[in-house]
Parts: sequence; structure tokens; C-alpha cells
Amino acid sequence: MTSSVPAASVPPKPPARGSDRFVAYVHTLCESNGTRADLRRGLGLPVERCNYLHRYLVPWLTKRTDPDHKVHPDAKRAHYAVAALIAARPRSARDTPPAGATDDAPAVDWYQRANLGAAFAQAVTKGVMKPGTAESTLHLMCRQSAEAIHPGLPALTRRLLNGRIPVDWAVLLEDLSFWNRYRDKVATRWLESYFRTTSAEPADDSNPSSATPDTFEETVR
Repeated sequence: MTSSVPAASVPPKPPARGSDRFVAYVHTLCESNGTRADLRRGLGLPVERCNYLHRYLVPWLTKRTDPDHKVHPDAKRAHYAVAALIAARPRSARDTPPAGATDDAPAVDWYQRANLGAAFAQAVTKGVMKPGTAESTLHLMCRQSAEAIHPGLPALTRRLLNGRIPVDWAVLLEDLSFWNRYRDKVATRWLESYFRTTSAEPADDSNPSSATPDTFEETVR
């Protein structure tokens, strides 16, 4: 009599982050030219002036928040801003799938994914930006509030995308959501990523002291 040996169980992969699901949702919306045009109208604007975006984003934010809590203003502004930025992508970047958008996406530690500092570094190494310009812009942004950063993001991300530098929208969404509350930590990650990438040093973002909260759902409260 033979006994069967149970197959080794494979731990289930954690579901995609809320930020990844939102980015995937916006990519789906942008398949419609009319919707993409509506979302693009919010470029660089505060939520109060994004009248054409409410019909698409309010249902999403309402369904994914605790009914006893309002969406945090920083998180709300970040969602509107990123939706408009995705909608405004140049045609050459529209076919690029969002990173980590589905549960089938390769597992990559969140803090290993490219933030804006890493994107700046890639722009330098590929000749899209000069080192002096990239560093001065990055240092300036790291000193500013989220309200000051938002208006400049459309031109900045367009320059990166036109230079074939990918932008991880989910990472940007979370960084903007946390910015006013954890600016020093997020800014430190941006700067470390920039100089680590330009010097080609191995990444090590596992230090929790430099990390923002790992649960993105906290940003909506």
C-alpha cells in the first residue's frame, strides 16, 4: 500500500495594493478617448477645480474607504492628480502596462520599486536630463509642500515619458498621499534612490526607519 505525500503548499500571493488597483482602473478608463480627455482636464489643478473628474473618481474612493471616515485631503488630491497625469501620457507611453496592477504581476518589494528619485536618475543616465538640472529640481521638490509640487508634475512627468523613462504611478500616488505627513521620509527615499541609481550601488530599501506606512489604505483616513 502506498501513501500519497501531500504536495507542498504554496503560500498565496498577497493581493495587489490599493494604489495599483487604482492605477489599473484609470488605465481602463483611458481606453475611452472622451474619458481620457475629461481626466486630463484635472492636470495640475486642486480637487475643487476638477469638476470633470468627480464622476469617475468619487465612486472609486467611496467604495474603497471606511464609510465612517472621510478621504484624507492629501490622498484625495493625489488620486485626482495621478489620474490626470495618466490620462495626459504621450501616445508613445499609453501602451505601457502599469506596474503591479494585477495579482498575477511579479512580486516585487514595494520599496524596491522605482520612485521619482530613481526616475530622475534614469533620465540622467539616458541623457534625458542633465545631472545638475535633475539634482537641483529634486532638491527643490524635497523642500516643498505637496501643494507646491502638484502644479509642476505635468511638465515633469511628460519630460520623463517623452524620454522613455517609465513612471511608476502607484508609487507616485502613495508618495504624494503621504507627502505632507511624511515628507522627510519620502524625500529621503527619493534622494537615496537617485544617488544609488546614478552610482549603480545595490539597492537596500529594507530599513523600516526610512519607510512610510506600508498599508496604503491608511492614507485615505
